[in-house]
Amino acid sequence: MRYGGPEGLLAVEGLSLTVGTGEFAAVVGPSGCGKSTLMKLVTGLYIPQRGVVTVADERVTKPVNIVGMAFQNPTMLPWRTTLDNILLPLEVVDRHRGRLRMNKAEYVAKAEKLLETVGLKGFGQKYPWQLSGGMQQRANLCRALIHEPDLLMLDEPFGALDSFTREELWCVIRDLHAEQKVTIVLVTHDLREAVFLADRIFVM
Repeated sequence: MRYGGPEGLLAVEGLSLTVGTGEFAAVVGPSGCGKSTLMKLVTGLYIPQRGVVTVADERVTKPVNIVGMAFQNPTMLPWRTTLDNILLPLEVVDRHRGRLRMNKAEYVAKAEKLLETVGLKGFGQKYPWQLSGGMQQRANLCRALIHEPDLLMLDEPFGALDSFTREELWCVIRDLHAEQKVTIVLVTHDLREAVFLADRIFVM
């Protein structure tokens, strides 16, 4: 994968890896080695110039609907409540929009259950500016999980947090994985984080 065409900056080359269903995999490496580019290739935000990416036995040629993604910065919309931010993917993805209109109460209850799971019970009507950075990242995880993805991609989601909050969220995501059995790929430069959370570690 090159940025800027065939002669552009080389981001990822010669990479081959397989992550099994229900597995928690971590991808580690220094800044600039192509970890975030790999995430975008898997989710279909980028299409590889050579080689093939498959998710759930389907070749990736466009953005993948069965993937949830959480980034380092939560990027919550400040004019929406925490609950409405969590429901946002259901409003913008075609395959979920109709289901949300017909079953909004069901999805609101599901969002509130996710908030409770990550320790944010009662915070659904708060706005992002009323939440700490750690709380916003917890809500970000809920948003990535609201549409029940088969694959959860985590792009250094704990990197901007203080060490206490970061390790607290490690336990949250570990427990979520144990409960929901979702396949998770975590990109990180923190080896301790990778060893604590992942079943398998890939080094770039």
